[in-house]
Amino acid sequence: MRRFLTAALLVIALGLPASPTAHAQNRPLTHDDYDRWEEIEAQSISDDGKWVLYRTSPPKGDDTLQVKRVEPRRTHTIPRGERARFTADAQFVPFMIAPPHDSTRQAQLDDVPPPRRPTTDLGLLDLASGDTTRVDRVQSYKLPNEGRTWIVYHHEPPRPDSSDADEKNGDEPDGAPLTLRRLDSGETWRYEHVTDYAVAEEGPLLTYTAADTTGGSLHALRLDEEAPQATTLHSGTQTYPQMAVDGAGTQVAFLNGPDSTDVPHHDNTLYHWTTGDAAPTPVVQPGAAALPNEWLISEQADLSFSADGSRVFFGTAPPPPAPVETDSLLDKEQVEVDVWHWQDPYLKPMQKERAEGKTEQAYRAVHFLKEERTLQLATEAVPAVTVADEGTADVALGVTNRPYRRALSWDWPPAYDAYLIDLRNGERERVLRDLQAVPQLSPTGAYLTWWDREARDWKGLNTGTGERMTLSASIPHAVHDHRHDVPYPAGPYGLAGWTEDDAQVLLYDRHDVWAVDPDRPGDAQAVTDEVGRDNNLRLRHVSLDDDRTPAAWGDWPNPVSPPTVVSDTLLLSAFNVETKANGFYHDRIGSGERPTELRMMDRSFSSPETADDADRLLYTRESVREFPDLRVTDRSFSDPQKLSDVNPQQDEYRWATVELMEWTSANGEQLEGLLYKPEDFDPDKEYPMMTYFYEQYSDDLHEHYAPEAHRSIINFTFYASREYLVFVPDIHYEEGYPGESAMQSVMPGVTMLANRDYVDDDRIGVQGHSWGGYQIAHMVTKTDLFAAAEAGAPVSNMISAYGGIRWGTGMSRMFQYEETQSRIGGSLWDMPMRYINNSPIFQADRIDTPLMMMHNDEDSAVPWEQGIELFVALRRLNKPAWLLNYTGEVHWPTDLAEMRDWTTRMQQFFDHYLKGAPAPVWLKEGVPAVDQGRSLGLEPVTGTSE
Repeated sequence: MRRFLTAALLVIALGLPASPTAHAQNRPLTHDDYDRWEEIEAQSISDDGKWVLYRTSPPKGDDTLQVKRVEPRRTHTIPRGERARFTADAQFVPFMIAPPHDSTRQAQLDDVPPPRRPTTDLGLLDLASGDTTRVDRVQSYKLPNEGRTWIVYHHEPPRPDSSDADEKNGDEPDGAPLTLRRLDSGETWRYEHVTDYAVAEEGPLLTYTAADTTGGSLHALRLDEEAPQATTLHSGTQTYPQMAVDGAGTQVAFLNGPDSTDVPHHDNTLYHWTTGDAAPTPVVQPGAAALPNEWLISEQADLSFSADGSRVFFGTAPPPPAPVETDSLLDKEQVEVDVWHWQDPYLKPMQKERAEGKTEQAYRAVHFLKEERTLQLATEAVPAVTVADEGTADVALGVTNRPYRRALSWDWPPAYDAYLIDLRNGERERVLRDLQAVPQLSPTGAYLTWWDREARDWKGLNTGTGERMTLSASIPHAVHDHRHDVPYPAGPYGLAGWTEDDAQVLLYDRHDVWAVDPDRPGDAQAVTDEVGRDNNLRLRHVSLDDDRTPAAWGDWPNPVSPPTVVSDTLLLSAFNVETKANGFYHDRIGSGERPTELRMMDRSFSSPETADDADRLLYTRESVREFPDLRVTDRSFSDPQKLSDVNPQQDEYRWATVELMEWTSANGEQLEGLLYKPEDFDPDKEYPMMTYFYEQYSDDLHEHYAPEAHRSIINFTFYASREYLVFVPDIHYEEGYPGESAMQSVMPGVTMLANRDYVDDDRIGVQGHSWGGYQIAHMVTKTDLFAAAEAGAPVSNMISAYGGIRWGTGMSRMFQYEETQSRIGGSLWDMPMRYINNSPIFQADRIDTPLMMMHNDEDSAVPWEQGIELFVALRRLNKPAWLLNYTGEVHWPTDLAEMRDWTTRMQQFFDHYLKGAPAPVWLKEGVPAVDQGRSLGLEPVTGTSE
């Protein structure tokens, strides 16, 4: 007798109508069909809006680059093209040409050394003529001044078996040729033994380093001359580990120092050169008074200029310890021991995971070129610093989690102290303590903003006066996320950005956008006039034009994000909370007019990309049946044009439809979920039903799921194509009871559908991974409704898992139970029964459902012993159970072959239990260790009748 969870059920099915086209002739999807589906990647639109490029990529095999003119339509198809971009004037498209997949694969099979394997070539497409120039064996290219006149490309070194290489002797310098090419005439200049190069993004300057038999040299070329001549800036026996060119192409900064790999930081000198100077100037030298005692100028941090070119940012580091000498000891005479100390800031595994980063960590400093002044910004105590206004402001923000690192094991989110640093005199002031949020400077640095989790408000500080304010004080609606359902305090709906000159900050409530003058926070203005709330929409700003980047970017931990500058004219994304329709609105800050609807559809849209110099947007649109092909339109969305048709073969297959379902949970909450059906669904026919869940999916009603071998979950389209229903319910959680919350949310929806004539209530399965896998493991201890279940990487014992390690980061798992997804809400000693009651292992004897698990031995998120604990318990109890371990894999399979194997086995498992298909060998008999490598056990059992 099956145990059904009883509850008062209320259901409203909001259906999307199926196409009236007959689908009987279409065939179901199989695993062999995955290779026919391609994805769109790396799409881009030219600055003039007339051209679009993108790459189509199959699961295995060769990619294809497509370059398309919008109108009149013209297409250039380039096999194996990648890393493509438009020149600023949209006259050329440079790209790399990957070697054929089959050739690379064969070279690997033949164990060909990497230097002798096929390499990439360079392609250069002339958009006016359609001609393509090809250059063999090129490793990279760059576009000085955005490619208005020139392209620079770095060749591969000669192959070891080539005639050029044969002529070399032991004194031959390293490096490879670098070619400078005029795009209009094709004229080229070649420079030998180049080891590195850099170009100005918006100016006519190229720099490169070259090796010679005694050391190296650094050169610069002005590219505003007909025949550019290389100027040697510096040469010597030392190396040039870092160099940078300012955006305008008038300045070069570089490091020069010893060449060795025994230590991560060397005694470098920072040089600066301006076009027209006779020679570079050493601006920061070893032992500079402005640097901390004995600190070095480190090559581990990139060099960068401020946006106005007046400052150079560089990295410093304390002297590294001398290498440990072990040559006089045998391996067995050396002691390797990890000492764990209870007062360590980080757990020992976390220290080891971060050891390389810590060893190579550099700390940002700045040199003021006109003032000839140097200032150390970041320190070991405050390692992350960012300077406002793209490095040009006199205020910087420093953050550190150093005082709170120990608590990271159990407390979440991470806590920080924040400091304001005055770049005029180096003074720093701690302005925030123990903040469990990420503070952020406004674009010009006039204000500091942060989220106060306890007060559930946005706070601000005037960096000039020190005055503090509550930015969201006069917004009449909650600005904290109502969907937050984990133990730590709620986060905000978000901060969209700032208007010009930090005049206003834009904040979100659940539905709308609000503008707040930080000097007058009591007068918040509804930018979107509460149109979102009135129409049950979620309106959010779409950033199109802001490409600001922060300067003096600190190393880990670095939680500081660059602020966004918002123009007065807004493009808003719109989401209908009730119907799940998506689209776009137009609005203007301060106009007094209500937002204007541009387009709303039962579709999902990507965030558009804009052409820099034209009124044209590039975006994708999708639904369960519609692949997210590329489209272009203007900012009014008045005349969208479809540009791509990537997977036309979809019409050959039986597909899926989807409906939005509603029901009442066991504790009286209204819930939503998705029901996928075969496109030729017959309500008079009984279907097996799969159930999948992971927190909440209903807002993804219009997402497209192309068939693929997934790493961990069922493919909704694939199963619907093969005559399954697929139910995807949302879950609402109660703190302390995550397993029971899943039962109360999911089971009423499942039983509601089980009572429908078209669902075979004897053939219902359930599948999920990680957090979903845990909930399934818990569910099958409470109900026998499911005929089969798969729980991937499940936590079966919260007590042992609580004390485990997330080996991918080295972190303790305690925080996950006390504060985040596992939602227990307290420690094991405060709430022991919650850990016991939520652990499937203690009720394993109640499991009667055939249970398949996948848990890999290198799982970096959930200790794989969790899967073993449940498996051996079920084995001891003589319950049907299977455990798949893809050896050496992490939280899920990452290799395509293993993902396909996993997807195939999961289908075989459910087809057997839900459709009565013959059991394969692995399911019926297992695969003995002595047969591994000879048989996968995927074939049907022979000699027996099912």
